[in-house]
Amino acid sequence: MSSVLDQRPAPTAAGLRPALPKRRTRVLALPESRWALAALVLFLIALPLDLLGAPAWLWAPLYAAVYITGGWEPGREGLKALRNKTLDVDLLMVVAAIGAAAIGQVLDGALLIVIFATSGALEAVATARTADSVRGLLDLTPTTATRLLPGGEEESVPADSLTVGDTILVRPGERVGADGQVLDGAGDVDQATITGEPLPVAKQAGDEVFAGTINGAGALRVRVERDPADSVIARIVKMVEEASKTKAPTQLFIEKVEQRYSIGMVIATLAVFAVPLAFGSALQPALLRAMTFMIVASPCAVVLSTMPPLLSAIANAGRHGVLAKSAVVMERLGQVDIVALDKTGTLTQGTPRVTDIRPEPGSGLQEDGLLALAAAAEHPSEHPLARAVVQAARERGLTLAEATGFTSAPGAGVTATVGGRTIQVGSPTRLVTADGQDICSAVQALEDEGRTAVLVRRDGTPVGVLGIADRLRSDAKATVAALTELTGQAPVLLTGDNERAARQLAAEVGITDVRAGLLPQDKVSAVRQWEDEGLCVLVVGDGVNDAPALAAAHTGIAMGRAGSDLALQTADAVVVRDELAAIPAVVALSRHARHLVVQNLVIAGIFITALVAWDLIATLPLPLGVAGHEGSTVIVGLNGLRLLRDAAWNRAAKEGTVRRSV
Repeated sequence: MSSVLDQRPAPTAAGLRPALPKRRTRVLALPESRWALAALVLFLIALPLDLLGAPAWLWAPLYAAVYITGGWEPGREGLKALRNKTLDVDLLMVVAAIGAAAIGQVLDGALLIVIFATSGALEAVATARTADSVRGLLDLTPTTATRLLPGGEEESVPADSLTVGDTILVRPGERVGADGQVLDGAGDVDQATITGEPLPVAKQAGDEVFAGTINGAGALRVRVERDPADSVIARIVKMVEEASKTKAPTQLFIEKVEQRYSIGMVIATLAVFAVPLAFGSALQPALLRAMTFMIVASPCAVVLSTMPPLLSAIANAGRHGVLAKSAVVMERLGQVDIVALDKTGTLTQGTPRVTDIRPEPGSGLQEDGLLALAAAAEHPSEHPLARAVVQAARERGLTLAEATGFTSAPGAGVTATVGGRTIQVGSPTRLVTADGQDICSAVQALEDEGRTAVLVRRDGTPVGVLGIADRLRSDAKATVAALTELTGQAPVLLTGDNERAARQLAAEVGITDVRAGLLPQDKVSAVRQWEDEGLCVLVVGDGVNDAPALAAAHTGIAMGRAGSDLALQTADAVVVRDELAAIPAVVALSRHARHLVVQNLVIAGIFITALVAWDLIATLPLPLGVAGHEGSTVIVGLNGLRLLRDAAWNRAAKEGTVRRSV
């Protein structure tokens, strides 16, 4: 165990670059956002003028401007799709809006344009923010590194110019410039960004280190083993980008039948117009019948069948601490077949704590005495284990004696003089002596339980051992049980932590499938294997190392408080308050929303069928057709809004906990 308080110098230009502002695209920097905002502002100006009975010359130009500013881009994309011999809802919505205006329903058409423009802007913002986070990940790697020349001289070089076989010097407090192997030296390296391990890992000659990880105390000489462009951190960036691009575009239920519906509606509208003309009908009645048909057959009610339940579920989940980034995400959450959970920062809080205090028999120390002795020696250290020991002593209200002569040895521990006695606290493998069989048994027992063992010696004699472990979230066990009920199988633990600690924690929460010691690409491989089997995978994580799996999964959820920027932007949803119990609740809520979507589609289908049949068989008056069309829209909208109530969340939370949702 080492101290970074007394021995770590300030980062130099050769190592860690100065803190950089977060890369974040401004919303209005995107053209989609500017056009959508313009359409919304114009609509809000025109709406009161129209409703208050102002002259048409005041509000009509404003509505026209809404159509232009908000509709030109969806229209352009729709025409591009048309050139590729496909029809999409964007083009139909623009045509429907124009058709509505042509028969006097200018307000309805403008509202439709605003909704679609806003949706497109939100999608553009989400895409840009994800790209920002991926680019920001590159800031984890240093811009320069200290390369050692054959004669022993040092030179500062750009990190991306390093080649395999180069030797670099990593000073205390610096970031490692490239993936490589330690030639000599020792240090505690924080590699949480790569593996997710909650504690720094002791490194010595022969150990592997990764670019972008932070060296604690102790200098390291590292031989570069990978080209910087192929480092683990660079591969994380590539995996996130590739997963985001190749992830099959999620489609809402209605979009799955979009092509057939669109083509059928266009053909039918043309037929309703052309057939009467062919049989001698006058132009105006034929056109009126065709426009009425287009209005009553338009997919507005069908689209609204899908959106209100999902948007209501999003709003309800947001009030209860879960931010789903889109309606597509909310729909996907209800399709989950299997859940993969990260360990550190997800099932645990990511902060180590003292769990065991075991004085050595014959040492004359009780638990408080042993803890006070260790905490006094550790007090000057900034190592995470040292902070855990000191915090435990404070929680017990212990008074710490003053420590003098504090020193630390990377990977070994600290030494200090407390009350005139030499106290050593650190790694049992470095501090235990050949005759310390009893203490070895205590250390082994703690490590078998998944704890990190910390040995305490007084004047060279072992006097006790402390057990330290990450803090399990209070709702972890209940969440695992609820997810098991919802999906029909227990979640899987995917972690970069060591096998023993992972299995110990898994046993506590009820997980049997444990995959430990994983790098980011290993987590992605596991996710893709499940999806190749036809399973919809939900990944829950918080770190940079989880981001590729979050991007590759059918759905990804990030823990909000401790989550890295990349994880938060890559994930489809965020648990803002870090309440694990909200995850099964939002899955159950999504399933309720999907049920309402089906109900609404049935209602919309009945209305459309009845109105279309009326228009074709008899003569459907245009005002009655509009009223029927708008009435179906209101009905499905109100039905979807049922999920806004707190009762809907409470029901979902209860259902996710008590029994499997069907």
